[in-house]
Amino acid sequence: MLHNSNDPLLQAFIAGKSEHTLMLLHHFIEQYQQLGDVYLYPTKSMIGIGSGETRVAWITQLGKNFVHVVFPFEQPHEDNLCFQKIVQVPGDAHQFNHHFRMLLPEDINDEVLQFMRLSLQVK
Repeated sequence: MLHNSNDPLLQAFIAGKSEHTLMLLHHFIEQYQQLGDVYLYPTKSMIGIGSGETRVAWITQLGKNFVHVVFPFEQPHEDNLCFQKIVQVPGDAHQFNHHFRMLLPEDINDEVLQFMRLSLQVK
C-alpha cells in the first residue's frame, strides 16, 4: 500500500500509531492514487505527496485517531466545509495552506476529492 514502506523516515513517522490512524493514512493515500500518479516522500516531520515535480499535499500529523493534511493552493478556497483553517504562508503571496483533518474514511467525501483533484492540476 505505501510505496516506500521500508523507508526509515516513513517507518519513524508511522511508528507507534494506532491501527485506526494507520487505516486512515492508507485510505487517504489510496484515494489519491485513484486520482492520479502520486508518490510519497517522507521527511523527519511529515510525509509529502508529490505528482511529477509538484508537491500536492503534506501529511503533517498522525494523531491518536486522525490524519492531518495540508494542501497548498495559490489562492484561498474559503467556500468549503472541509478545511479547518486556511493560512497564507508568510512572505509568499501565492501559497495558501489549507488544513484538513481526517477522522473517518468517509471524511474523504466529494468536496475533499474535488480539492484533491485540484491539487493534482496545479503545476
